[in-house]
Amino acid sequence: MTDSVLFQAFVYLIAAVVCVPIAKRGGLGSVLGYLVAGVLIGPYVLGLVGGEGHHVMHFAEFGVVMMLFLVGLELKPQLLWQLRRPILGLGGAQVVVTSALCTGAAMALGLDWKPALAVGMTLAMSSTAIVLQSLNEKGLLKSTGGQSSFSVLLFQDIAVIPILAVFPLLGHVEAKGGGRPAWLQALILPGAVAVLVLAGRFVVRPMFRWLAATRLREVFTEAALLLVIGIALLMQRVGLSPALGTFVAGVVLAESEYRHELESDIEPFKGLLLGLFFVSVGAQIDFGYVGAQPLQVAGLVAGVITLKLIILYGLGRVFGLDRPARWLLAFGLAQVGEFAFVLLSFGLQGKVFGAEVAAPMVAVVALSMALTPLLFLALERLILPRLAARAPTRAHDTIEHADAPVVMAGFGRFGQVVGRLLRANGITVTVLDLDVEIVDFLRRLGHKVHYGDASRLELLHAAGCERARLFILAIDDVDQSVAVAAMVRKHFPHLDILARARDRPHYYKLHKLGVKVVLRETFSSALELGTEALRNLGFRGHTAHRMARLWRQQDERALLELSKLWGGDQTIYFDAAKKAVAEAERLMKAEDPKRYRDLDDGWDNEELRKDKRSTGTGAADTAATVTPTPPDEPPPAPPV
Repeated sequence: MTDSVLFQAFVYLIAAVVCVPIAKRGGLGSVLGYLVAGVLIGPYVLGLVGGEGHHVMHFAEFGVVMMLFLVGLELKPQLLWQLRRPILGLGGAQVVVTSALCTGAAMALGLDWKPALAVGMTLAMSSTAIVLQSLNEKGLLKSTGGQSSFSVLLFQDIAVIPILAVFPLLGHVEAKGGGRPAWLQALILPGAVAVLVLAGRFVVRPMFRWLAATRLREVFTEAALLLVIGIALLMQRVGLSPALGTFVAGVVLAESEYRHELESDIEPFKGLLLGLFFVSVGAQIDFGYVGAQPLQVAGLVAGVITLKLIILYGLGRVFGLDRPARWLLAFGLAQVGEFAFVLLSFGLQGKVFGAEVAAPMVAVVALSMALTPLLFLALERLILPRLAARAPTRAHDTIEHADAPVVMAGFGRFGQVVGRLLRANGITVTVLDLDVEIVDFLRRLGHKVHYGDASRLELLHAAGCERARLFILAIDDVDQSVAVAAMVRKHFPHLDILARARDRPHYYKLHKLGVKVVLRETFSSALELGTEALRNLGFRGHTAHRMARLWRQQDERALLELSKLWGGDQTIYFDAAKKAVAEAERLMKAEDPKRYRDLDDGWDNEELRKDKRSTGTGAADTAATVTPTPPDEPPPAPPV
């Protein structure tokens, strides 16, 4: 029973379903949840799966292959070319320096230079699966440190090829790949990449275009899986990394019109298999060996992680990364990667080293991977906040001759529109913004923007709030916006405030401070789009504008009433909100019930459908013919 495939699948799935949500809700991340699930079902806790389940690990490693394919789809060739310096420079330096120092450390522990070199190259690898998953979860992949980490991981995948070529030279077996010499194996890489590029452009794209014409979603999904599996098999056949091959294929297809369909089709399989991979890593930890040699294993794990931390931080400094990026690079890649399991198995088979070396190494690799989510937590909660607190702050700009009639706080995408309109009409504005990049960028465009925190009283005095007539609050951050509004209302009560609100809660907070004019940032544009939707559905232009205007008036009245209830009993608030929605619908129907009735009839009118097919006109033209506007309607309102 316990050896059946269904039972094993049931065990893996129930462990993941129980452990991952608990870890996620506890702020530990999904990766640590999967690893804990593997430990619990492993042979040294509950014993539901065997420790020798290498076939499960090989199956689960396909999740890493799919992940690299999806990463490649996100990287257009131009972006990859922009990353060439960190890939070749930082990535190459990391592999060489880490391999050399780890080799030296292994020789210092008594190993001969050949097994020591094999151990050094093995320890130089980092976990692509865990690192990329953790960076994605925390939204750090696009950061400078995240991009540098990805560049190093990509070079490590490329470095697998020469490492596989070197391993047989250190042992007593022939090179992998049908006995090919190392130089021929190295030449296969550019040839395989060239085949993938040409096939992607001239075979895969036309194939997907032909499959898309069938409009069978399941066939498209099958083709996406066929593509990934086929490339993985091809790369294995020639002795190269399947993950590298699928990554190249993803980059080739990054500009394809079917990129998003491929992502949505592969993503569920990737997530499932990657989770299975993490569970398998947890189950592989040999707690029997760890319990027998706890000090030795703990010392090796701490030594490897500390050495890689120092190397990565130093290389980050050499390559000009800022401090947060250096720490992210160091903490993110300090573990040993999943490919180490393959290299250790290959080293045993080739008699590069014996079981006395492989056994502690397997424990070190698995434990270092299991500790990675905890390293990310330490980085996120201990180190990065301290760096932010110690970061030197730029001094506020000196504001001279601040006698403009308008003071504006915040000059982002919202404030710029207001500021440009006022400037075009000859009205000067003193602008304050706390984003250094925005300030420097807008100054290059000729805008007078001052760097400074508008919630500080001395800066408001310097900006001339005593003499100004109007204060425009266009700050995006809700808490900062409320703080500025409170400061202005307290110290400059003569100033009229026009404020931007991100949403209803923001509106309520500003309204309670006494800000009389608060505009929701997306409300007007959304209302305009809704008006166009009415016109496309058959309402005449002035009728659509009139209905939108009436709806806006009712919504603003309801918003004022709801603001009195916000912060109190939530049941009362939501009951009032439901009544406001129902009242809006009642007013619209009461305004022109005949139009609603005729419009509903019009969509089911066969003559209308015939007319639309014969003339090519849309619903707006046909419905306007069937439902004439009453002659006593007012003219359309002027645009706001």
